[in-house]
Amino acid sequence: MTKNKKDTTSEPTLNLNGVEYNINDMTDDQKVLLAHINDLNRKVDSAKFNLQQMEIGRNAFVSALSKALTEKDD
Repeated sequence: MTKNKKDTTSEPTLNLNGVEYNINDMTDDQKVLLAHINDLNRKVDSAKFNLQQMEIGRNAFVSALSKALTEKDD
């Protein structure tokens, strides 16, 4: 028995609020709005990644300072 292969020629769609929209049927203005949403999603993901790095870096510096202050007391 053969499995159905995913159709690679299907048109791009957007599911918004439970409704499927064909991206090729969108107006240019709608495509621009979608591009802004996609770009903002990438920026939000990047900001979250940067925030994680900053929090870990801050924690490392707090730990280093705590260690340095403790060693000074010894």
